[in-house]
Amino acid sequence: MTSTSRTTMIRLLHVLGMLALLGTHSMTFADDAAMRERFAPFQTLLERHLEERDLEHDGLVTAFDYGAALSQADSSNLLAEQRRLLAGFDAKQISERAEAIAFWLNAYNFFMIAHILENPRRGELIRSVRDYGNLFNPYRVFRQAMFDVGGQRYSLDDMEKSILLGDEFRERGWKDARVHFAVNCASVGCPPLRKTIYLAGTLDAVLTENTRRALNTSRHLRLEGATLHLTRLFDWYASDYEEEAGSINDYLLQYADDRVREQIKRSERIRFIDYDWTLNAPENFPEFE
Repeated sequence: MTSTSRTTMIRLLHVLGMLALLGTHSMTFADDAAMRERFAPFQTLLERHLEERDLEHDGLVTAFDYGAALSQADSSNLLAEQRRLLAGFDAKQISERAEAIAFWLNAYNFFMIAHILENPRRGELIRSVRDYGNLFNPYRVFRQAMFDVGGQRYSLDDMEKSILLGDEFRERGWKDARVHFAVNCASVGCPPLRKTIYLAGTLDAVLTENTRRALNTSRHLRLEGATLHLTRLFDWYASDYEEEAGSINDYLLQYADDRVREQIKRSERIRFIDYDWTLNAPENFPEFE
């Protein structure tokens, strides 16, 4: 190959690489635009009624003002429109990892909030999602297949455990333990809900930020003496963290900042924090008093 031919070939490869990159970016932009349209009513609810509070050491706590949402005249229309959009969308057409994860995270978080707003108990807002269950099945709300996506009924557990953390996503290389810091079970003990819906273009950055900021919040991680106290998520879903990083400790070190990493290294034992199932309304957080 002559010098001129080699130069021409290098330029051609460069152009093809740039076109491929632009094509990928264009797809992401299109995915994000479609996601914004698909979850526009939910985004409006979040913008109006989700309250965020930055904590010391970059921790984060958020609360959803259900009372304010119920008093807003058009909230019921927003809920109905969001349900209509999801019922009419075939999620099986999603072929990209980030878009699929973002979609199911948004669907889970919307349906959780919608169910609480639309299903009071004896005319009153529930005190906890466990109010939808009973003594023998307190977590019934997570197991009921009553949420319509594309004409198929799903439970919250279906979305989280069978889809986001299920076998198909694992086989495709899509399973991601950071999902545990993005689904929100409408409880004080949950990692924070975010004010913006999840989008493919920013998914990985936001999932990492969610995990890091949760680890900087004493409700999820704190060192007392030589004992490291962790959110019970690390007890319930230990296998997900171990599958991804080898051990809970290695998972923590992967996402913790320097301050928390030093606490982890100084610890000698782990204890799990009692999970607070109280509704994640502002009045139930001392940070919002």
